[in-house]
Amino acid sequence: MNENSKLYEDNNDQITLTLEDGTELICDVIAIFPVDDKNYIALLPQGDDPDAEIFLYRFEEKDEDDIDLINIEDDEEFEAVSDAFDELLDNAEFEEMFEE
Repeated sequence: MNENSKLYEDNNDQITLTLEDGTELICDVIAIFPVDDKNYIALLPQGDDPDAEIFLYRFEEKDEDDIDLINIEDDEEFEAVSDAFDELLDNAEFEEMFEE
C-alpha cells in the first residue's frame, strides 16, 4: 500500500453528498489514495444495500475542515483511479490473510 494511501476500516469519517435531485446521501469514507499526483477518495453510501455503488472522486483540500469533490469526467483517468482502488483493496485483503 502506498504510504499516502489510507484504507478506512472503521468508517468513522463521513461525507454527505448532495445528488442532482437535491437529496442527500451520507457516505462512509473507505479510502483516500493518490494517482498521478492527484488525490482521490472512495465513498460508500450508508445502509444495508449489498449492491451499493462505490463513488470515486478526485478531491482537493480547501482548508483543514473542507474539501472539494470533483467528478472524474475523463474515461482514462477513471480507469486509472478504479485500478488503483482495486489494487488498494487487494493489498488490504492480502495483508489481512497474514494477520490471522
